[in-house]
Amino acid sequence: MRIALDAVGGDFGLTPNIEGAIQAANAFGVELLLVGPADKIRAELSARGIAEGDARFQIADAKQCVEMDEEPAAACRAKPDASIMVAARAAAEGKAAGFVSAGNSGATMCAALFALKRIPGVLRPAIACPIPTAKGVTVLLDAGANMDCKPWHLVQFAQMGTLLARHVYGIAEPTVGLLTIGEEEGKGNELAKEAFPLLKSSGVNFFGCVEGRDVPGGKTDVVVCDGFVGNVLVKTMEGTAMAMMSQLKGELMSSWRYKIATLALRGPLSRLKRKMSYDEYGGAPLVGVNGVAVVSHGSSNARAIANALRVAAKTAEAGVPKALKEVVARTAAPEEKVQL
Repeated sequence: MRIALDAVGGDFGLTPNIEGAIQAANAFGVELLLVGPADKIRAELSARGIAEGDARFQIADAKQCVEMDEEPAAACRAKPDASIMVAARAAAEGKAAGFVSAGNSGATMCAALFALKRIPGVLRPAIACPIPTAKGVTVLLDAGANMDCKPWHLVQFAQMGTLLARHVYGIAEPTVGLLTIGEEEGKGNELAKEAFPLLKSSGVNFFGCVEGRDVPGGKTDVVVCDGFVGNVLVKTMEGTAMAMMSQLKGELMSSWRYKIATLALRGPLSRLKRKMSYDEYGGAPLVGVNGVAVVSHGSSNARAIANALRVAAKTAEAGVPKALKEVVARTAAPEEKVQL
């Protein structure tokens, strides 16, 4: 299973990407197509003891990259040979089973749409973000690809999220919740009110409405909302988790008695930190495109990159794009809705 990696994507350039690629190759058996300046990639691999000719690592030369502050669509059109575009084309041409980037997330979506195209019948591809919860993981979509949505978009998000939860995260019968401001039917804005009956009759395992406080507890396995609300929720939860861990660490280090107690609790605390860490999930699949694309945080470290590559390989191995095609073909939105 070979995955293309945008080796210069992200806030920290080559270093975490190359280290993450090596971790993925060693721990998960993922083979890599590393996309970026070939001479620099070879130097990074060599510095980490990877011999030239190691079959696990192929290199695709790309001198340009899309910067984090560039307008995504314009940059992708102006830089057809940028690393993110080369990685996406490798996935489209079968040179890789999918691609991963921690670079400009808008550019990752544009590159996927340009190269892989949408699955016929999909109204809007969505970012499906795995969120650690008290019960395991909840898949939230959309996490930022679509700021304004129509009711039928949320129905397709529910269908795509259900497939992802089942095939990638191992949840046999995923439940779906509609994120709004109350548990009762009819609560929320017009989008939520119109989406509720459509979700109820869509064939997914629809639980009903859920509130923001229900997400960390894992009340449902899939949560759907528009990308604006989803992105705010995800980043709020990430910030809250980081603040809580920071405060906990400060309290535990505040006296010698607590420090001694911390030594005894090192194992449980380490497991809790890993469970709450984005690094353990690595990236969010972009679902609805005709192939595998995974969007990672710009601040991803090597562990996050390795896990993003693992998720990409697992998504490809599970045949998620093919399964999505079959579901969309059976449950296509009305033609007039497709035009929205």
